[in-house]
Amino acid sequence: MSESMRRRDFLLRGLGAAALLPLAQPQDSLAGRGATGTLGNPGALGRPRAPTGKHENDLELQAIEKRLACNCGCTLDVFTCRTTDFSCTYSPALHREVLALRAEGKSAQGVLDAFVAKYGEKALMAPKPQGFNLAGYLVPGVLITAAGGALVALVTRRRAVAAARPAGSVGVQVSPSPTASDDEMERLKRELAEVED
Repeated sequence: MSESMRRRDFLLRGLGAAALLPLAQPQDSLAGRGATGTLGNPGALGRPRAPTGKHENDLELQAIEKRLACNCGCTLDVFTCRTTDFSCTYSPALHREVLALRAEGKSAQGVLDAFVAKYGEKALMAPKPQGFNLAGYLVPGVLITAAGGALVALVTRRRAVAAARPAGSVGVQVSPSPTASDDEMERLKRELAEVED
């Protein structure tokens, strides 16, 4: 056994990295099996996943998955969740369901209908615009329009009030200062003179 092999074995055992031994194989042993550029043992790094095929990320599949909600609680669609949150176990399963339904020959609407039949309307990212769901589509628009109308009416009214005021007035009414009699002015001068001395 060469010295470099003994050092490698010592380091691997000494660090308690026995789980990494399958990964420590030389690359040329993998190349002979046609696995160049891939990980030798994906299971050593966690939950193994099957490689994705080219057909699994077609634009049509993406469009379907973007209309379906992931049920893991992340509030993302299935496509976004499965391509960004790699700890989610729900979105890959939902993706496999979409693939299975497409393999059966269902159209995009057929896949959506199958999901609604299985999981209910919560499987959709946006509810169907019918029945009570119409309130969710219409009420925000009506409220925003009403608030905008009230704001326009308020601004118009304030402009009309400002235009009706005489020029130079700021909006505060000032009462004229009272006039003092001659006797009161003399008394005020005497008291000020006493205070100054």
